[in-house]
Amino acid sequence: MKQLKDLFTIEKKPHKGLFAFEWVVVAYLLFTLLLIFFSATRLHNTEAMIWGRVRVVATTAAVYAVYRMVPCRLMHFVRVAVQMALLSWWYPDTYELNRIFPNLDHVFASLEQVVFGCQPALLFSQAMPWAWFSEFMDLGYASYYPMIAVVTLFFFFFRYKEFLRASFIILASFFIYYFVFIFVPVVGPTFYYQAVGVEEIARGVFIDVGAYFETHQECLPSPGWTDGFFYELVESAKAAGERPTAAFPSSHVGVSTVLMFLAWRTGNRRLLYGLLPFFVLLCFSTVYIQAHYAIDAIAGLITGTALYFILSVGNFKS
Repeated sequence: MKQLKDLFTIEKKPHKGLFAFEWVVVAYLLFTLLLIFFSATRLHNTEAMIWGRVRVVATTAAVYAVYRMVPCRLMHFVRVAVQMALLSWWYPDTYELNRIFPNLDHVFASLEQVVFGCQPALLFSQAMPWAWFSEFMDLGYASYYPMIAVVTLFFFFFRYKEFLRASFIILASFFIYYFVFIFVPVVGPTFYYQAVGVEEIARGVFIDVGAYFETHQECLPSPGWTDGFFYELVESAKAAGERPTAAFPSSHVGVSTVLMFLAWRTGNRRLLYGLLPFFVLLCFSTVYIQAHYAIDAIAGLITGTALYFILSVGNFKS
């Protein structure tokens, strides 16, 4: 009952202005708005991109106005939840910007070949074709957003003093990855293999497709057990919002690495060990379902670790 009461208790000293995580959104919005203005002649949906940003500003302002009228703990959560929900809009927006740059997948596929002597994204599912294994991989990939929700909710209900700090770290990580995705146009195996042809990839032929993805969004169907529940869940998510963008480094691996460090920070072993198997499955699944090259996943582990410690510096209570 006390927790429920705390949710609606009016704060004596409401926070004035935006929280740190909201300033991250504003900074990214203004930076990409400048890119839109400077690249307007090359972009395909300039007007929609600008109006989308107007809606983000309006939504943020509306939620802030409600908070000022009812400054309570619940509204802190709403402000975080709104910005996290808007991530699903920001993700495909990176495609609108990065598709004006020449594609780099031939470079990354070639590097993958040099490092591993093969294409792990092509061979992983062939080596492990079993239905049960496929479902575990798809379960891992599908656990990404639930992991974000679990960690965020845990901080809100059980580590409230660090809730805004944790939210800042998560959202800042996302937008740093989105910034990288704009200028490193790598689409990943599922799109690149489809464009070049799986036969050519198997022969070690990695063609520079140039501006191909500026006008093409076709991808391979995910490998694995096509009748599986989690397989269909992943395919539905791909159909709803996937774009040829955001492959290097893997933000799925990077953000989930950040989440694991946040879980470790809480000192709660049940939370940490409960998330661990899903984290491991997710890291491998990004390659198994051909969303990422293996080097993308490795880069996600490295950058996710770096982002956690960099963003944890200082005291971001608000």
